[in-house]
Amino acid sequence: MENKPSSNFLKNIVNEDLKSGKVDHIITRFPPEPNGYLHIGHAKSIILNFELADEFKGKTNLRFDDTNPVKEDTEYVESIKEDVLWLGYEWDNLFFASDYFEEMYNRAVLLIKKGMAYVCDSTAEEIRKMRGSLIEVGQKSPYRDRSAEENLSLFERMRKGEFKDGQKVLRAKIDMASPNINMRDPVLYRIAHATHHNTGDKWCIYPMYDFAHPLEDAIEGVTHSICTMEFEDHRPLYDWVIRECEMEEIPHQYEFARLNITNTVMSKRKLKQLVDEHVVDGWDDPRMPTISGLRRRGYTPEAIRSFAREIGVAKADSVVDSKMLEFFIREDLKLKAPRTMAVLEPLKVVITNYPEDQVEMLEAEINSENPEMGTRQIPFSREIYIEQDDFMENPPAKYFRLFPGNEVRLKNAYFIKCNNIVKDQSGKVIELHCTYDPETRSGSGFTGRKVKGTIHWVNAAQAVSAEFRLYEPLILDQDEDDESSFIEHINPQSLEIVQGFVEPNIKGSKPQDKFQFFRHGYFNVDPISSKQEKLVFNRIVSLKSSFQLTK
Repeated sequence: MENKPSSNFLKNIVNEDLKSGKVDHIITRFPPEPNGYLHIGHAKSIILNFELADEFKGKTNLRFDDTNPVKEDTEYVESIKEDVLWLGYEWDNLFFASDYFEEMYNRAVLLIKKGMAYVCDSTAEEIRKMRGSLIEVGQKSPYRDRSAEENLSLFERMRKGEFKDGQKVLRAKIDMASPNINMRDPVLYRIAHATHHNTGDKWCIYPMYDFAHPLEDAIEGVTHSICTMEFEDHRPLYDWVIRECEMEEIPHQYEFARLNITNTVMSKRKLKQLVDEHVVDGWDDPRMPTISGLRRRGYTPEAIRSFAREIGVAKADSVVDSKMLEFFIREDLKLKAPRTMAVLEPLKVVITNYPEDQVEMLEAEINSENPEMGTRQIPFSREIYIEQDDFMENPPAKYFRLFPGNEVRLKNAYFIKCNNIVKDQSGKVIELHCTYDPETRSGSGFTGRKVKGTIHWVNAAQAVSAEFRLYEPLILDQDEDDESSFIEHINPQSLEIVQGFVEPNIKGSKPQDKFQFFRHGYFNVDPISSKQEKLVFNRIVSLKSSFQLTK
């Protein structure tokens, strides 16, 4: 289900820019920092940038903002590439901010020569205090009036590695009384004696994001630099860097509201904390909102694209119900996923009047909503498994499943009636003895009496053992006034693992194969843990929800 966005003001901007002649081509970029795995919020940005450029026959660059060697790793670079390709997009150019370190350095030298940047010896804490606040102007650094010659010499010595981390920084000389705190002599370069994943030990000074990012956009000729709303206050600095560094190309920054989803952490820093503290099994844990986690759980790129298009692009912050994302995966899988039966918590049933050595093959549709998928064969014999919660010894009123003396239909098979129960020493029911009516076979034209309950089952002799992982939201939503750590709101019931059985037709399933298990939901063969001798299924989503997509 491929939906068009409900709103996209950026599309209107691009359209007007082309019509007015402000630009004659479109170049966008997706610029992740390789310091973690991408999440669903990044997916929205990927889809926005690539599809905006595609619609106007433009180009999109994938650029890694690798200006902080302390937190970056090639593992993250490769995972980001994989995620972008999996979502269905191919970049026109692949760049790294580190490709431009020499030019960035030269532009910083230009600022120093123009008297618009200086080397400051103040500590990070001193600089923070000197910046002032929203109601207090900033204080000038005692090093602000160093001569251009002294600053050039110090900056060159910083590059040569003569100073320790934090001993000196390069700051822009703008306006310490500016109402925009970002313009109060921001730091442009800091010292970091750390090996860079791309440049090794060539550099020991690195540009700050607010200095590097506009230069990267200008060097690449980006026309529309799209970022989230928290960078709106940084736009004057973005424009200042472009202007004062005398860049030939002049990109423009546009902001949109970031994606917020209920019961979902949308912070790479917090997600890394979950990984580092072993709250989850890794970045691709199926409970994680990372693209790799969603992929492992069983989400499809089509569903994520449809979701992103439906929520649209706006300026105002809002929170999207997580059930909307679930809606789109159901919509995508309902015509694709084969139907089959799985018993997650087995209870054995012996059909006492069924011949002991007989096995018959029953026929059922693979997908009742998509008849073109054909039919499957289901073995049926004397012993089967049903769900434990499909039987009650003392049921309440209007309970239509199996109980002593009651009759139900086995999905795609016969009516059975419960006659006796077998318990263990603790009194737990461990086996049912039932009889079947051979005249009630599904698909045989039977039009006799009716029963109100239908339950699913798996033939015991041919059943394939499987593990099922059932997921609930990892994070419980907290009130706005709740100042406790998000870690304190981890859902202790976010994962339940049960052992059960599936139909034999599933034997040989491959990683990432998807199925709809009758009554249980949509499931995905786990690509990491599943083995041929023991299949592991992740529940992607339950079958039904109260959520309705409004049009």
